[in-house]
Amino acid sequence: MTTLLVAVIGVLIGMLVLGFFFHKKQLTHAFENARHESQRVLDEARREADDMVKGALREAKEDSRKSRQSFEEEAKQRRSEINKLEQKLKSREETLEKKLSQLDRREQELESTSKKAQAEEQHYQKLSAECETVLDHSRKTLETIANMSQDEAKRELIKSLESQAKKDAQELIRQIEADAKAEADKRAKSVVSLAVQRISGEYVSDSTITVVALPSEDLKGRIIGREGRNIRAIEQATGVDLIIDDTPEAVIISCFNPVRREIAKLTIERLIGDGRIHPARIDETVKRVMSEFDLVIREQGEQASFDTGITDLHPELVMALGKLKYRTAGQQSVLQHSIETAHICGIIAGEMGLNVKKAKRCGLLHDIGKAVDQETEGHHAEIGADFCQRFQESSEVVEAIRMHHQEDLNNATPYAVVLYAANSLSANRPGARKEILETYVKRLADMEKVVRDFGGINEAFVIQAGREVHAIVNPMQVNDQQVMDLSSSIAHKMRQELTFPGQVKVTVIRESKFVDYAK
Repeated sequence: MTTLLVAVIGVLIGMLVLGFFFHKKQLTHAFENARHESQRVLDEARREADDMVKGALREAKEDSRKSRQSFEEEAKQRRSEINKLEQKLKSREETLEKKLSQLDRREQELESTSKKAQAEEQHYQKLSAECETVLDHSRKTLETIANMSQDEAKRELIKSLESQAKKDAQELIRQIEADAKAEADKRAKSVVSLAVQRISGEYVSDSTITVVALPSEDLKGRIIGREGRNIRAIEQATGVDLIIDDTPEAVIISCFNPVRREIAKLTIERLIGDGRIHPARIDETVKRVMSEFDLVIREQGEQASFDTGITDLHPELVMALGKLKYRTAGQQSVLQHSIETAHICGIIAGEMGLNVKKAKRCGLLHDIGKAVDQETEGHHAEIGADFCQRFQESSEVVEAIRMHHQEDLNNATPYAVVLYAANSLSANRPGARKEILETYVKRLADMEKVVRDFGGINEAFVIQAGREVHAIVNPMQVNDQQVMDLSSSIAHKMRQELTFPGQVKVTVIRESKFVDYAK
């Protein structure tokens, strides 16, 4: 058993020894392989290093060659620029030498000219002294002949020149004013005539009557009623007079109050449309119309706004416009006058290059103060301007309304001037206004009296229905220079003391007549 164990141990030890030697041989072989591999890698690295060094040397040589070539080109360019600069400097030196020679020559010429000028100055001083002596002698001789000192002669000459200058200035001013007036009249006549031709509406005189059209002649009997009870009921309920005559298919309503006439007209139209005409129905219809009259007024204001193309008015302004339908101005209602003025404003503004819509707005609203002036104290222009300003109308519109009755428009806006002209055109066209004969005659007499109150006037005549005044002056008391001032003074005094529609032309006439007889 021991022997077997020793044998096993010996076999194991032998195997270990054999394994050791076998492993050592493998390690030696691996070491040799690793050494050869490292040698090979080292050789390859050396070869790559050599290649890199050679490539770097080649690149360095190439860069050096390019840098040298660039430097040579730059040096060549610099040398070329230096040569050009040298040539410029050389040419400038030559130019400076030429200029210096020219300056020397001019300096010599100036010295020669200076010597000549000094000689001429001495000669002039000598002549001046001689002239002073001669002038002093002549002055003394003139003073002796004229028996007048030098200062007196100066004052007389200045006075004469001043008078002549004033006369020439007045002639020039008169000519300028005449030319300006001629041009202004020409342009104004063109614009005004265009406006009048385009706004030539005809208005029926409805200051006291209103005509209601009937669908048929049979309705007259129904409106009268049995024994006249229907017509009496209408007259008692509305406060108007109904005139039923031979006018075909028409009933005439007569009353001084336009509101009553309108209520009666609407009542009759509704009764005709309903077909039931009797006293109870008449009373009921009149009450309904009176309660709905605000709607009628609003419709009138909206229609006026639509006719003029101004549809963005405040509702309160629309209501106030509707009320103007029932206020009269001469032969037409104030609303008709406002619409006509708006159209004229638009035409004139278009000719002048202004905003047509804004000008129409001024014309439509210019008399709106008449719709509220019964409730407020003051002139309707001021009331209307404040009323429009309350509802955010533009400052130009408000200012034009405020100034549309003022004579002095020197600092006014163009819209105020346009409104003033359009209002005058609408108010003074034929048939627009009516004036009582006694008032008309008194106004003309007052105009003549104002003219005769001026000194130097022999006769005064009002012609052209009060639109022109002729004043004949005494030629011995008023000269030609005073005539122009006299006409301006008369016009100013008439504006201050009298009230008249439109404008009045003042003509001052100075005329001398001498009569003799040959026998």
